[in-house]
Amino acid sequence: MKNKIKSWLGFSTSTTNAAPKGEEMENMFCYQCEQAANGGCSKVGVCGKKPDVAALQDQLVYSMKGIAFWAHKAREKGAKDSAIDHFMLDGLFTTVTNVDFDAEEIAKLVRDAAKNRDKAQALFEKANGGPFTGDVPDAAKPFTPGSTDQLVALGAEHGVKDDSIDPDVKSVQEIIIYGMKGYAAYAHHALVIGLENDEIYAYTHQALSATLDKSLGLMDFVGLAMECGRINLITMQLLDKANTDSFGHPVPTPVQLGTKAGKAILVSGHDLRMLEELLKQTEGKGVNVYTHGEMLPAHGYPGLKKYTHLVGNFGGAWQDQAKEFAGFPGAIIFNTNCIQRPAETYKDRLFTWGLVQWPDVKNIAGMDFSPVIEKALSLPGFEENLGKEILTGFGHNAVLGVADKVIDAVKAGQIRHFFLIGGCDGAKSGRNYYTEFAEKVPSDCVILTLACGKYRFNKLDFGDIGGIPRLLDIGQCNDAYSAIQIAVALAGAFKCGVNDLPLSFILSWYEQKAVAILLTLLHLGIKDIKLGPTLPAFITPNVLNFLVENFNIGPIGTAEGDLKQILG
Repeated sequence: MKNKIKSWLGFSTSTTNAAPKGEEMENMFCYQCEQAANGGCSKVGVCGKKPDVAALQDQLVYSMKGIAFWAHKAREKGAKDSAIDHFMLDGLFTTVTNVDFDAEEIAKLVRDAAKNRDKAQALFEKANGGPFTGDVPDAAKPFTPGSTDQLVALGAEHGVKDDSIDPDVKSVQEIIIYGMKGYAAYAHHALVIGLENDEIYAYTHQALSATLDKSLGLMDFVGLAMECGRINLITMQLLDKANTDSFGHPVPTPVQLGTKAGKAILVSGHDLRMLEELLKQTEGKGVNVYTHGEMLPAHGYPGLKKYTHLVGNFGGAWQDQAKEFAGFPGAIIFNTNCIQRPAETYKDRLFTWGLVQWPDVKNIAGMDFSPVIEKALSLPGFEENLGKEILTGFGHNAVLGVADKVIDAVKAGQIRHFFLIGGCDGAKSGRNYYTEFAEKVPSDCVILTLACGKYRFNKLDFGDIGGIPRLLDIGQCNDAYSAIQIAVALAGAFKCGVNDLPLSFILSWYEQKAVAILLTLLHLGIKDIKLGPTLPAFITPNVLNFLVENFNIGPIGTAEGDLKQILG
């Protein structure tokens, strides 16, 4: 066990939990994503986030803790407010990596947070029949927002680090906050379609409020972290229902990687409802729609694939956009957290939607995509250049529909092992491991994959086992819910626990949705997960030790060595 901890520390960029000292106001500190430089970005974010944006995001999270203090107490009195609940989703989602880079837009949310704090306090006092008589933490006290510059300065005082809190407690608090950011994105997508779950809001207020409670100890926050995993499971289930009720269950579908002649729009992100509306508005207008990144699984949904002008997938994972988008001769729109600093070669034909913001890039706030369509019609579009096809659409309904075939193949010795190789992709070195691992997986094993990490190997030909494709693309990162359902069903069929299945989790992480999914797996008691390419900088050695001792979580090593360890 000690060797595993040592190996974790060996490949980590940093396990420090100390903030840089004596830095000037224009500097920052952020370590919420896998690419964080030197244990934390302190000059400018590797993602492209500038110090003013980082400070405003920190102030927004701090302000939401104040809202949560009052909203949680109001809920204890039986009072709640949907507008406050929805604001919390927006605020948390906004601070996810690669969502909002526009300082003025985040400043607006900070000002809205002050109003919602007042509203939450009034909600409590009405339900309580009078004012609160206990101690009120600073974050929950009345706050009058000033100019954006003043909010930036204030945010610099409310950054991630807090030397007054035990480092291990702070580490687990950050894990909880990042997990909440992750499930807030999923809850937001479900809410756009019209589904929500009050447990999500109740936990959000409880957990954020708990970070202000100095009386709570390490194990209190460990319990809240495990609960965060349960809430994320509920949220992914909610989003799965929202998507499948609206668009049908995904079915195995070949997706064209080449191009069709005609005008073109490229959609990057995760939000299926936004894609559906764009498809409706482009129907019959001579505009072909392509998916990018995590939108690839959209092709498997019957309610979306029925649009014949949803013609294919362009490019790969999010981190390659700068070099790929220059060659896309149409309009481009982002609907969730994938955007990078746009190059001048395509910035004039780039749009964002909803909470996604980039300074000087046109944002579509509602569902009127006429500016995007007009831009696409003004651009040259593609010539016909059809290419390779790849399969997607292996959600839980599709896989469990042939479960008897899969189970028979396992019993007959045709399928020896299942590998879930999935998660986030990223630009940092070390991710070629996942390509090499997939390539080295023996021919009598099946690979399940999800999220944008699959772009490392999803164009390779893995063949099949008795008609069962060896590579099954389950979908987006939130479709980890499908993977869990498949695992649970297999465990039921073989009358064993998930940890006893011939199933291994080989995961890559980048941002906060990966944190939420990892917490869900831990909540379910899943052990022996291999995680990479590096250790999160917000995890202290003691917290790491807890994860290793209780869940046997370990770092990726070499593809050959890890396969030998797993398969024996």
